[in-house]
Amino acid sequence: MKLFKILLMVLFLILANTLFSQEKKVIIIDAGHGGTDSGAIGTNHRKEKDITLAIAKAMLLYNRTLLDNPYELYLTRYEDTLISLRHRTQLVRALRPDLFISLHCNHSKNEKATGIEIYLHNKTSLENENQMESQVVALSMIEVLTKRLGYRNRGIKRANFQVLRESIATSPAILVELGFLSNTDEASYLELKKNSNAVALALLMSIKI
Repeated sequence: MKLFKILLMVLFLILANTLFSQEKKVIIIDAGHGGTDSGAIGTNHRKEKDITLAIAKAMLLYNRTLLDNPYELYLTRYEDTLISLRHRTQLVRALRPDLFISLHCNHSKNEKATGIEIYLHNKTSLENENQMESQVVALSMIEVLTKRLGYRNRGIKRANFQVLRESIATSPAILVELGFLSNTDEASYLELKKNSNAVALALLMSIKI
């Protein structure tokens, strides 16, 4: 009887360890803007809100199909709807994800401006665990997007964006600017579905959590 209890305990520990090891990392993908908030308008008249949503939905699809579903992904919006910044960060506090990624496209008066840049919260010390993990992911994304897709590296920057400010205490959080819609070449690049899909896959492949 005692041996039977020991065997049951061993079996329980094995099952518990298996379940724990299979626990997926949770990631929230925030497709910037939406609804009446179009975001930046490209030289080709494409709207930032449409590009970010297309990339976010492609990430959701590729995670499930090409990558065999390694992450538990949630989007802050699944359609062309306006979700307030407060509600986006409320989702972060509710789900307590392992990573929060806010997707955006840049715009500048200088039509020659190009490249990708990633933002961390500017008032959080790099000694903070969530901020340290944010920087690791940001460095990986910069490397993959520049080497694989040819983006110009504009570096990792710091800002007090609301989605970063209200998320960093709960989880690692970054904001990615995926090229300039004010630049004809980058606007044209992101207009094509095959290219926005490539960006989505590169973002997924670069995640290190």
